[in-house]
Amino acid sequence: MLKEGVGIRSISRILEISTTTVLKRITLIAKQIQKQPILFERDYEVDEMFTFIGNKDYRVCITYAIDRKTKDVVSFSVGRRNKRTLGMVVNTLLLSGAKEIRTDKCPIYLTLIPSELHSVKRRGINRIERMNLTLRTHLKRLNRRTIAYSKSMLVLSAILTIYFWG
Repeated sequence: MLKEGVGIRSISRILEISTTTVLKRITLIAKQIQKQPILFERDYEVDEMFTFIGNKDYRVCITYAIDRKTKDVVSFSVGRRNKRTLGMVVNTLLLSGAKEIRTDKCPIYLTLIPSELHSVKRRGINRIERMNLTLRTHLKRLNRRTIAYSKSMLVLSAILTIYFWG
Protein backbone atom coordinates (compact mmCIF):
# COMPACT_ATOMS: atom_id res chain seq x y z
CA MET A 1 0.00 0.00 0.00
CA LEU A 2 2.92 2.34 0.68
CA LYS A 3 4.15 1.92 -2.88
CA GLU A 4 0.73 3.03 -4.13
CA GLY A 5 0.86 6.23 -2.10
CA VAL A 6 -1.49 5.21 0.71
CA GLY A 7 -0.68 6.98 3.97
CA ILE A 8 -0.15 5.44 7.39
CA ARG A 9 -3.54 6.50 8.75
CA SER A 10 -5.31 5.28 5.61
CA ILE A 11 -3.59 1.91 5.88
CA SER A 12 -4.69 1.63 9.52
CA ARG A 13 -8.29 2.46 8.56
CA ILE A 14 -8.33 -0.02 5.66
CA LEU A 15 -6.77 -2.86 7.67
CA GLU A 16 -8.62 -1.84 10.86
CA ILE A 17 -5.49 -1.83 13.00
CA SER A 18 -3.83 0.97 14.96
CA THR A 19 -1.32 3.35 13.39
CA THR A 20 1.29 2.15 15.90
CA THR A 21 0.90 -1.39 14.60
CA VAL A 22 1.23 -0.16 11.01
CA LEU A 23 4.46 1.68 11.86
CA LYS A 24 5.88 -1.37 13.67
CA ARG A 25 5.07 -3.58 10.70
CA ILE A 26 6.63 -1.10 8.27
CA THR A 27 9.89 -1.07 10.22
CA LEU A 28 9.83 -4.87 10.55
CA ILE A 29 9.25 -5.34 6.82
CA ALA A 30 12.01 -2.84 5.99
CA LYS A 31 14.52 -4.74 8.16
CA GLN A 32 13.77 -7.95 6.26
CA ILE A 33 14.29 -6.42 2.81
CA GLN A 34 17.67 -7.12 1.32
CA LYS A 35 19.32 -4.57 -0.89
CA GLN A 36 19.81 -5.58 -4.51
CA PRO A 37 23.36 -6.55 -5.44
CA ILE A 38 25.36 -3.74 -6.99
CA LEU A 39 26.72 -4.37 -10.47
CA PHE A 40 30.35 -3.44 -11.02
CA GLU A 41 31.74 -0.86 -13.45
CA ARG A 42 28.53 1.04 -14.17
CA ASP A 43 27.57 4.68 -14.64
CA TYR A 44 25.63 6.28 -11.79
CA GLU A 45 23.72 9.46 -11.02
CA VAL A 46 23.66 10.89 -7.49
CA ASP A 47 21.29 13.55 -6.22
CA GLU A 48 19.74 14.73 -3.01
CA MET A 49 16.30 15.96 -2.06
CA PHE A 50 15.01 17.57 1.10
CA THR A 51 12.12 16.77 3.38
CA PHE A 52 11.22 17.41 7.00
CA ILE A 53 10.98 15.30 10.14
CA GLY A 54 8.20 16.32 12.53
CA ASN A 55 7.93 19.95 11.43
CA LYS A 56 9.59 22.48 9.14
CA ASP A 57 12.26 23.25 11.71
CA TYR A 58 14.04 19.90 11.19
CA ARG A 59 15.09 19.54 7.56
CA VAL A 60 16.79 16.34 6.38
CA CYS A 61 18.44 15.35 3.15
CA ILE A 62 17.74 12.12 1.27
CA THR A 63 20.77 11.29 -0.86
CA TYR A 64 20.52 8.43 -3.30
CA ALA A 65 22.17 6.98 -6.39
CA ILE A 66 20.70 5.24 -9.41
CA ASP A 67 22.22 3.10 -12.11
CA ARG A 68 21.95 5.10 -15.35
CA LYS A 69 21.18 2.04 -17.45
CA THR A 70 18.61 0.22 -15.32
CA LYS A 71 17.33 3.23 -13.29
CA ASP A 72 17.43 1.09 -10.14
CA VAL A 73 18.26 2.72 -6.84
CA VAL A 74 21.65 1.43 -5.75
CA SER A 75 22.11 3.16 -2.41
CA PHE A 76 20.54 5.86 -0.25
CA SER A 77 21.08 7.61 3.05
CA VAL A 78 19.04 10.00 5.17
CA GLY A 79 20.52 12.76 7.31
CA ARG A 80 21.97 16.25 7.17
CA ARG A 81 23.46 17.48 3.91
CA ASN A 82 27.10 16.95 4.82
CA LYS A 83 30.12 14.86 3.88
CA ARG A 84 29.06 11.99 6.10
CA THR A 85 25.59 11.53 4.60
CA LEU A 86 26.67 12.06 0.99
CA GLY A 87 29.82 10.03 1.57
CA MET A 88 27.85 6.92 2.53
CA VAL A 89 26.30 6.81 -0.94
CA VAL A 90 29.44 7.84 -2.81
CA ASN A 91 31.60 5.26 -1.00
CA THR A 92 29.19 2.51 -2.06
CA LEU A 93 29.61 3.59 -5.67
CA LEU A 94 33.39 3.85 -5.42
CA LEU A 95 33.59 0.34 -3.92
CA SER A 96 31.57 -0.98 -6.87
CA GLY A 97 34.20 0.30 -9.29
CA ALA A 98 32.05 2.99 -10.90
CA LYS A 99 33.05 4.12 -14.39
CA GLU A 100 31.35 7.50 -14.05
CA ILE A 101 29.43 9.30 -11.30
CA ARG A 102 27.24 12.19 -12.44
CA THR A 103 26.11 14.81 -9.95
CA ASP A 104 24.84 18.35 -9.78
CA LYS A 105 27.13 21.24 -8.84
CA CYS A 106 27.07 20.63 -5.08
CA PRO A 107 30.61 21.45 -3.85
CA ILE A 108 30.66 18.56 -1.35
CA TYR A 109 30.87 16.07 -4.24
CA LEU A 110 34.14 17.63 -5.42
CA THR A 111 35.86 16.46 -2.23
CA LEU A 112 34.25 13.00 -2.18
CA ILE A 113 34.50 11.83 -5.80
CA PRO A 114 37.82 11.56 -7.66
CA SER A 115 37.94 14.01 -10.57
CA GLU A 116 38.49 11.26 -13.18
CA LEU A 117 35.15 9.63 -12.21
CA HIS A 118 33.16 12.79 -11.47
CA SER A 119 31.03 14.35 -14.20
CA VAL A 120 28.97 17.52 -14.00
CA LYS A 121 27.24 17.93 -17.34
CA ARG A 122 24.27 19.93 -18.44
CA ARG A 123 21.32 17.54 -18.44
CA GLY A 124 23.61 14.92 -16.93
CA ILE A 125 21.25 13.91 -14.14
CA ASN A 126 17.91 13.94 -15.94
CA ARG A 127 17.00 10.41 -14.89
CA ILE A 128 17.44 10.98 -11.18
CA GLU A 129 15.66 14.35 -11.33
CA ARG A 130 12.72 12.53 -12.91
CA MET A 131 12.94 9.99 -10.09
CA ASN A 132 12.74 12.88 -7.59
CA LEU A 133 9.47 13.95 -9.19
CA THR A 134 8.12 10.39 -9.07
CA LEU A 135 9.07 10.09 -5.41
CA ARG A 136 7.38 13.37 -4.55
CA THR A 137 4.28 12.24 -6.43
CA HIS A 138 4.04 8.82 -4.79
CA LEU A 139 5.13 9.68 -1.26
CA LYS A 140 3.23 12.65 0.12
CA ARG A 141 5.71 13.07 2.97
CA LEU A 142 8.31 14.19 0.37
CA ASN A 143 6.20 16.96 -1.19
CA ARG A 144 7.59 20.45 -0.86
CA ARG A 145 4.45 22.16 0.38
CA THR A 146 2.68 19.71 2.60
CA ILE A 147 1.60 19.12 6.16
CA ALA A 148 2.42 15.40 5.94
CA TYR A 149 5.81 14.80 7.56
CA SER A 150 7.57 11.73 8.83
CA LYS A 151 7.71 11.69 12.60
CA SER A 152 11.05 9.92 12.83
CA MET A 153 14.06 9.28 10.66
CA LEU A 154 13.71 5.54 11.30
CA VAL A 155 10.24 5.44 9.75
CA LEU A 156 11.34 7.60 6.80
CA SER A 157 14.28 5.26 6.12
CA ALA A 158 12.00 2.22 6.41
CA ILE A 159 9.47 3.67 3.98
CA LEU A 160 12.20 4.52 1.47
CA THR A 161 13.66 1.02 1.80
CA ILE A 162 10.27 -0.51 1.04
CA TYR A 163 9.69 1.91 -1.84
CA PHE A 164 13.11 1.38 -3.44
CA TRP A 165 13.71 -2.33 -2.89
CA GLY A 166 10.46 -3.87 -1.62
